[in-house]
Amino acid sequence: MGPLAQISTLVIQTLASLFLFIIVIRFLLQLVRADFYNPISQGVVKATNPVLIPLRRIIPGLFGIDLAAIVLAILVSVVAVELNALAIGFGMINPATVLVWSIIGLISLISTIFFWGLIIMIISSFIAPMSNHPALSLLRQLLEPIMAPFRKLIPPMGGFDLSPILVFLVINVVNVLIHHFAALAGLSNSAAQLVPGI
Repeated sequence: MGPLAQISTLVIQTLASLFLFIIVIRFLLQLVRADFYNPISQGVVKATNPVLIPLRRIIPGLFGIDLAAIVLAILVSVVAVELNALAIGFGMINPATVLVWSIIGLISLISTIFFWGLIIMIISSFIAPMSNHPALSLLRQLLEPIMAPFRKLIPPMGGFDLSPILVFLVINVVNVLIHHFAALAGLSNSAAQLVPGI
């Protein structure tokens, strides 16, 4: 791969991954009914509204799930994969294959968000347990629906919450399944570089 192709894929991957991250965060925050008036929530809404509002006229929500955000995330991923493939000289890839790769990439991104979110929460619970920082407040709201069932299985012992161990276990199981399905879908290491989120 020449320097121009490398620069092109770097720019495409960076911009697509950033926008995809914002879309997925918005979807997850809506799903858990996080604080809409949090300044970070407001920033995410402002960044995604110009594209999501017109898309919602065509794709309405269903049972409180923002289907327009899911479709937008898949579209951004598909376009990024195709642009990356063109930039490095692969040509256009079969749209059905790219769609499957994009869905795998989105699931991988969600898994990554929860993994790092949990790491940040654990560290912040030791460093700044009483912090009301907007990012930490949102992170708590995002992770609580996942943590709550595990806390019932392993209640806090001696002031230590051991439920994150089970959550990490589940995330790792999901990651194993993602890699398995990626291999079945022909998403090799070289092809994975084309897909945002992986």
